[in-house]
Amino acid sequence: MKILTHLILLAIVAWSCSTTTNSTKAPDISEIMYPEKAKDMVIYEVNIRQYTPEGTFNAFQDHLPRLEELGVDILWVMPVQPIGEKNRKGGLGSYYSIRDYTAVNPEFGTMEDFKNLVDDAHSRGMKVILDWVANHTSFDHAWTEIEGYHNTDSLGNVTWPEGTDWTDVADLNFENMDMQNDMISALRFWINETDIDGYRCDVAGAVPMDFWNRAKDSLDMDKDLFMLAEEEKPEMHEDAFHMTYGWGFHHTMNDVAKGEKNADDLVNFINEDYSRYPTNAFRMNFTTNHDENSWNGTVFERFGEGHKAFAVLAFTIQGMPLIYSGQEAGLNKRLAFFEKDSIDWDDVKYQEFYSKLVDIKHDNAALFNGEFGGRPTFIPTGNTNVIAYKRSKGDNTVTTLINLSDQPQDISIAELISFTDFFSGVEVSEKMDSLEPYAYYVGANAANNE
Repeated sequence: MKILTHLILLAIVAWSCSTTTNSTKAPDISEIMYPEKAKDMVIYEVNIRQYTPEGTFNAFQDHLPRLEELGVDILWVMPVQPIGEKNRKGGLGSYYSIRDYTAVNPEFGTMEDFKNLVDDAHSRGMKVILDWVANHTSFDHAWTEIEGYHNTDSLGNVTWPEGTDWTDVADLNFENMDMQNDMISALRFWINETDIDGYRCDVAGAVPMDFWNRAKDSLDMDKDLFMLAEEEKPEMHEDAFHMTYGWGFHHTMNDVAKGEKNADDLVNFINEDYSRYPTNAFRMNFTTNHDENSWNGTVFERFGEGHKAFAVLAFTIQGMPLIYSGQEAGLNKRLAFFEKDSIDWDDVKYQEFYSKLVDIKHDNAALFNGEFGGRPTFIPTGNTNVIAYKRSKGDNTVTTLINLSDQPQDISIAELISFTDFFSGVEVSEKMDSLEPYAYYVGANAANNE
């Protein structure tokens, strides 16, 4: 019945789209579909421009063996399309000012280079999702010459998104169905031409939900895809998206690091988050990403010496954890957004730390994403600077204990706990009565053998 429905939808899309690809690729039908396929995955954000001095697909590809050792599962590649020149910001412009949806930025390489990158990642067991900018184009995109494709002011001039300072991008008009159809065709192009595995959708909440649902129905004809929305609205999960941003939890962590909130606030946030979202929703948690790094500061600026403690929290509390380009090398500068500013890879000092976190995630069913893992049960410690919790799934229980402050903290745990810390080998029990600054302990009673 599902296959018949897909065939009917495919016929509708072929009739409605004003532009189509020439691919005749058959749907990818497998026994395990998303989101279950991503139940234990970790995502890694790739900033091609800043990743290497060359800033190319080929130069980044040389890092794939190391990323394979790191253990990451999904590579989220920031936009790879040509960048607009009209109203450009800075010397190189914003990745999110797209001039041509179905081409690659020549500064990064060729379409063939990108295909080779995807193929290499696939050969190493990694998925590749592409950053997609549906809300706007550059001001010199060909669509700006098509009447009705963009929003305009009272004089008929194409405008940038209302309420923003994004003066380098032109706001698209989603009331125009021809534009929507062309957008869907462009989305399908990358799937059929390069075999990517999904999309991270930029400012997804500014785009009508009806479009995303319609687009997902069409894309399902080509391949089972993983879809990430840069948004927190629970309704994003109704059809089109598997995962949404954990912005609220991220900001709460930042507030805790500044001493403005405490462990109780984190507990309250997580409990409320679970009540707001459907059980199949994946939430993405992180200590940094391209926006946070460039505009709000490095993990060292925001979390200080506690950056590892908060990374442990993001990896073990719920959902899918994100690692941003350079975190494993201790990225200690705000990367320029509109200029060239390479990451320094001379010392990958935190590779082992993040690799251990990824292994813990993979090896314990309790820490799986969404409904495939266990919901945290919080353990009272008698100290609001310390957070402790258990997550259980089947016979696997993972316990986490973290001092969220830069001072030693006394604790009192009445509940029976007993585990060996994954990182240090220290035996932890309810008898532990104090924690060093930013100390973290994670352990399991039984490893998952799936």
